[in-house]
Parts: sequence; structure tokens; C-alpha cells
Amino acid sequence: QVRLVESGGGLVQPGGSLRLSCAASGRFFSINYMGWYRQAPGKQREFVAYILDYGSTKYADSVKGRFTISRDNAKNTVYLQMNSLKPEDTAVYYCNAVADSATTWGQGTQVTVSS
Repeated sequence: QVRLVESGGGLVQPGGSLRLSCAASGRFFSINYMGWYRQAPGKQREFVAYILDYGSTKYADSVKGRFTISRDNAKNTVYLQMNSLKPEDTAVYYCNAVADSATTWGQGTQVTVSS
């Protein structure tokens, strides 16, 4: 079973940057998919970005050109570099992984963009 632990959230001013990390631990053969989702107050959880084990990536239109997802397969860690942050990026950000065909969610990390 996979355990995901996110870190790196916090309070940042508009236009600022944050880097989120999500480390996977536990017993698994391989992690095929790692992604980030977010949920703002009163809204449904939405897709942000994903990266596959061979490096292919996809982004939501709302974050293209501002966010970059990457992964370190040796550390079983995925990162989300968030630049040019906007107030509408405020949300709880969740890490998601598919390992050995099983899906796991992290506990979430709060990102608040406010002046």
C-alpha cells in the first residue's frame, strides 16, 4: 500500500511562487501516475496536472504556463512548481498516485494566495 505525504503549502502574495512536494512510501512495484488536484472552498475537486512514469505531462488550462510538474523516480516524489500565483489558485492541493493499479490520495496541503 502506498502512503503519500504532501508538503510546501502556505501563504503567498499574488505573483509569488510556491513549490509543493509529495513523497510516496510503502510497498509497491511501480508508480505509473502521479498528479495534483485542488479543491477550493465550496467547489469540487479539480485536476491540476499529472506526470506519467516515462515523463509525459498534462496540465489544466488554468495553470498552463505557470505551473510545472516534475518527478524524481529514485525518490518516489512528485513536485509542483507554482509561479505567478493568483488568488483563484487558493485551495487545498492534493497529491494522487496510481501504483500497481491502486489509487491513493494524500491528506492535502493548503495554498493561500492573498495580499
